[in-house]
Amino acid sequence: MAAAIPTIAEAARQIAAKELSPVELTKACLDRVHKLDNELHAFIHLTEERALAEARAAEALIMARGPSGPLHGIPIGLKDIVDTKGIPTTCQSKLLQDNVPDADATCATRLANAGTVLIGKLTTHEFADGGPSFDLPWPPARNPWNTEHFTAGSSSGTGAAVASGMILCGIGTDTGGSIRGPAALCGIAGLKPTYGLVSRAGVAPAAFSLDHIGPMAWTAEDCAIMLQALAGHDPKDPASADRPIPDYRAALGGGIKGARIGVIHHFHETDNKVGHDTQRGISAAIETLRGLGAEIREVQLSPLQDWHACGTLISITERAAAYEEWSTTRLHDFGERMRSRMMLSAFVSGVDYVQAVRRRRELRAELKAAMADLDLVVTAVQPNEAPKIDAVPRWDTFQPPGFMMPFNVAGYPAMSVCAGFAANGLPVAVQLVGKPFQETTVLRIADAFEKATPFRDKRPPIV
Repeated sequence: MAAAIPTIAEAARQIAAKELSPVELTKACLDRVHKLDNELHAFIHLTEERALAEARAAEALIMARGPSGPLHGIPIGLKDIVDTKGIPTTCQSKLLQDNVPDADATCATRLANAGTVLIGKLTTHEFADGGPSFDLPWPPARNPWNTEHFTAGSSSGTGAAVASGMILCGIGTDTGGSIRGPAALCGIAGLKPTYGLVSRAGVAPAAFSLDHIGPMAWTAEDCAIMLQALAGHDPKDPASADRPIPDYRAALGGGIKGARIGVIHHFHETDNKVGHDTQRGISAAIETLRGLGAEIREVQLSPLQDWHACGTLISITERAAAYEEWSTTRLHDFGERMRSRMMLSAFVSGVDYVQAVRRRRELRAELKAAMADLDLVVTAVQPNEAPKIDAVPRWDTFQPPGFMMPFNVAGYPAMSVCAGFAANGLPVAVQLVGKPFQETTVLRIADAFEKATPFRDKRPPIV
């Protein structure tokens, strides 16, 4: 077990065949936590006793009746902005360091109902913004490929914990790239679903019109398994979509011959030119997709700077609205990075916000037209492999323009998958973006790409 960390799909098959015990699997994950987390800082709160109790209960049910589904008995983690009944939910902030919710978030409930085993609450950035910070009650997570390097954020603990095998999957949230960024720098798979597909009820807000909840796991197939449990209408989230949910995993394995894939070359080659190793990974990924039978086309959109400016202004304003009371009464209880970003909102006018919302409609219409006869578009996730954790600038999410914000602005499903490794051994990634509610297409193409490449066979050296 120590040498080979199973995927959810592999573990589910072994559990169903009674070749793997949920208790053994949970103990193996906890063992990794005890061995590795002093270096990685992926967990804020470990729920060891609960995890072992849930694993024993899952094992008893599986032995009596078989598994209820592929997540039954699977160890997971929840980002610590996700409410958990009776378990601290701190948002990595002094403001909430003693907060214990009296109800679970919808996503936590749905994963628990699927039979998962909760290992603990995962490190984030303060209120999913403003990190990495070194002046908070808990330290920032570190990259398992090299602990001197950054994980990206804000789903930082989830990225580190999945990559190192301390959990098999976890919840991420994404307002401007907080699922895809850590997935890219930690070398895992992370899917930001279509806006409204997964309920945000019980999850601390960042920017309401940009916030998404989604799965982070080692493979696209595992993300499909997670999404099956997470997706669906929830009246507690006013933005929740009420539509039929397909079988995401059943769509995998169909091949991608004839798929029409557009490449937004100017995003990562002109607007924000990526580094050599990242460009090499993206170019190789495009050739792999072409070799699998996809038709590759060129896509031209408004400059990346336009998308980023629009989304960033909306994010600043909506985040300020979400935390207005604390920003006026307890501003100095925020960490320095979060405090600086909250103060920035004072320079945004109502006119600025309305103009950004207007521009957003134009940009969404532009992307819709550009993708009319395409199945997917491709661009970068991050400009380079992970930087040193102590070299991340205070305004890292503002300049240069990021590749992920456009698809929060649009609300389209977007996924990061590993596209290889840089010369220094750190992962690089490619971003796959589909049409609204076409997660089946994104996952199918991501799964085909992963199975055509060797990158899922390599875990971080710390493991």
